[in-house]
Order: sequence, then C-alpha cells, then structure tokens
Amino acid sequence: MDSTTGLRTLRDFIRFGASQFRGAGLTFGHGTDNAFDEAAWLVLHTLHLPLDLPESWWDSRLSEAERTRVVAVLRERIATRKPAAYLTREAWFAGLPFYVDERVLVPRSPLAELIAAGFEPWLDPDGVTRALDLCTGGGCIGIAMALALPQAQVDLADVSPDALAVARINIERHQMSEQVRALQSDVFDGLQAGDRYDLIVSNPPYVDAEDMAALPEEYRHEPALGLAAGGDGLDIVRRILDGAREHLTGDGALIVEVGNSQAAVEAAFPDLPMIWLEFEAGGHGVFLVYARDLPASA
Repeated sequence: MDSTTGLRTLRDFIRFGASQFRGAGLTFGHGTDNAFDEAAWLVLHTLHLPLDLPESWWDSRLSEAERTRVVAVLRERIATRKPAAYLTREAWFAGLPFYVDERVLVPRSPLAELIAAGFEPWLDPDGVTRALDLCTGGGCIGIAMALALPQAQVDLADVSPDALAVARINIERHQMSEQVRALQSDVFDGLQAGDRYDLIVSNPPYVDAEDMAALPEEYRHEPALGLAAGGDGLDIVRRILDGAREHLTGDGALIVEVGNSQAAVEAAFPDLPMIWLEFEAGGHGVFLVYARDLPASA
C-alpha cells in the first residue's frame, strides 16, 4: 500500500480503502457490490462504529492506535482476498446480523425479500406451523424465517457438521432455541420418514462446473461443498425435487434458489409447473412449486 501518513479522518480512511481496493482489482458480492461500501464496512467495524453512522461523524480524527488497526484490516482484505464478512466475522441478512466464518457461505440471497413479506401471496403465513431450511449453511435463512413466522417450528438441515456448528452459534445469538433446531441431513436422508413441513426453503449448491472453474478468488474462500453441484449445477436440485413431496404437507410449498442455473432447471424439468419469483430489490433464479405438483419419490 502507499503511505498513509497524510490520512487523519474517518472519511480519509474510507476513501483510501476504496481507492486501494479498486487498484488491487478486488471482487465484491459478499454483502457489498462496490469498493466504497466494502471499505466503509471494514473501517466502521474495526472502529466498533455502526454501519449507519451519521455522515457528520466522518470528519472525526482517528487516534494513532485506530489508524494502525484500520490500515491492518484494509491490507488484510487485499493480501488475502477474503470477503469482508470473513474478516469481521459478521454478515447481515434480512436486516439481521449473523456470525459467519469460512465454514459457511456468506449470505446474499434474494430470499430475504420473500421472508420479509411472510411468503405472501404464495402462502398464508399463519398456516405455516413447520418449516425447513434445507442446505442451511450458517442458518441465516431459517432463523430469519422463524422470526417472520413466530408460530412455526423451523428445522435447519445441512450435511456439513461444520456448517451446523455455525448455525447453532446463530440460533443462540438470536435466542431461538425454543423455535429452531439444527439437524444433520444429506438433503432429506437424515430426516425422519414422518417429518412433514408446510414450507421447505432451500438455497442449495447450484454452481455448475464451468462457473466453478471461473470463480474469482474471493469466492474460493467459501466452502466448495456449499457451491459446487456437478457438471450442470443440478446434482442437489434433482435430489430435492425427487424427495420433497414426501416431506411436504398436502398444501405445502417448496421454494428453491438456483441462481444462474435457472435455464438448466427449466430445460431439465419442462413439465414441472414452477413459478419463477420476481424481486423488487433484485435477484433471480428462485422457483416455487406446490406439493401437489411435485412427483412422488421413486
């Protein structure tokens, strides 16, 4: 990095960080989509200041110790190419803070908008008494669902014991142990035969082999288990669609995020009546299908 001798204020260091990030060619997409927001996040977090700090504070001068800490974290972001969330050990989803580390993906799903709406108009939120967050990772989706649907018991399922350890940290962080539990399950294989849900939501691995090979370095810090899904990206989606009906109530619904694999899903399941959801805040590749329209398991 260039000398930071002339930097004094909060504004100076955020501007400096953004310039350095752009010059280093960093990739964003784990909570921010640009160098300025990423620099602001890291600087404010390092100084134990809120992300919505009033701009009138931005001309506050940093102490020498604060300057040292801020420069260190900016340098670490460039040197390691780790997403900011892994440096701060925190990510925000659906307006909620969650603990994250390299055992789980950094949450960035458009499903937050659907959760905030209580899944209306697709479901009656009052009718959801049991819900499943399948391939939960750090538990962000399922915990946000539980807070939006306070009458529902929510299960968080994942094949990874490491991911479930993070999910349990977040269950405790949000004091949700009475409503939310974490279960180890390889798709549906770890669930009981009689486990049925009014709603199953999943953000499973869906990155195809071509996209995996082209991932920027930041994304390579995330667990490949949470991203890679075979040649066409549908290895896990096929298993979900094959087994979901056996774990849904008669009026239940399945919601799955498949991102850039949407075209592959449409080609592979042309006769399945999927509803592709739209999001005001951006995002794509999320389908809904009702239990009655799903095939019975072979």
